[in-house]
Amino acid sequence: MRALVTGAAGHIGSHVLDDLLAHGHQVVATDLTPVDDTRLDGVHTGDLRDPEVVRKAMDGVEAVVHLGAIPHPNGPDPSALYATNCLTAHRVLDEAGRTGVGRVVAASSAAAIGLAWSPVPQSPRYVPLDEEHPTLVQDPYGLSKLALEEAARAAHRRWGTGIVCMRFPFTGTGERLAGQLAAVREDPGGHRMDLWGWLDTRDAATAVRLALERDLAGCHIINVAAPDTSSPLPTAELMERFHPGVPAFSELSGRTSLFDTRACFELLGFHPPHRPQ
Repeated sequence: MRALVTGAAGHIGSHVLDDLLAHGHQVVATDLTPVDDTRLDGVHTGDLRDPEVVRKAMDGVEAVVHLGAIPHPNGPDPSALYATNCLTAHRVLDEAGRTGVGRVVAASSAAAIGLAWSPVPQSPRYVPLDEEHPTLVQDPYGLSKLALEEAARAAHRRWGTGIVCMRFPFTGTGERLAGQLAAVREDPGGHRMDLWGWLDTRDAATAVRLALERDLAGCHIINVAAPDTSSPLPTAELMERFHPGVPAFSELSGRTSLFDTRACFELLGFHPPHRPQ
């Protein structure tokens, strides 16, 4: 298929490009940063807040991978971050519907639950976290991801577009992942708010491609995470030390993940294969 990837110059975006191209798909890329890759079927450099940029980039594509967003809430203007992420998500989803794009895969975040970037310490209401866990969001980034998910539901209702929103935790591979694992090993409590979730970026890219290729309908919000935590400590010990008293609805054996990914497997048939080195 011919697919548009927004945010193609980013960490996940670059891996998605490689994976899609390696599996025979034609790819059009767009980003604020120029993407120099001769393998691509087209490149558009510009701001997704500009409707003309979105229209030109989406011309003639059959599917869209929407990764273009401000990826954290650390900027000087929280309201601008929220507005930017919401506007770009709506522009992409609405234009996809108007032009008859059949499938959109969008990067949501585990931050949509509201723990990872919370300005005050919080604990989940239960573990493992499934997609129905109530939101605890206080920060603008997590709130923008909730808005993306609602925009996706609205686009599906209006246009019938098949949409998959992927709630990613920390993603990394190579040195980026090694640095994260070392930080968690040194200070597991410093990562209590992200529940030690992680995903190899190569697995994120595979999940994106499968969501484009699978025969599915509807609008789906799914957790996509590794089956283990980023900490060498047993999961039950982590919960007892850093989130005492939180109910566990399944056995927390070994280093099992605190994110429920059954919906990902049921929808995509995918278990992330990469393990930390």
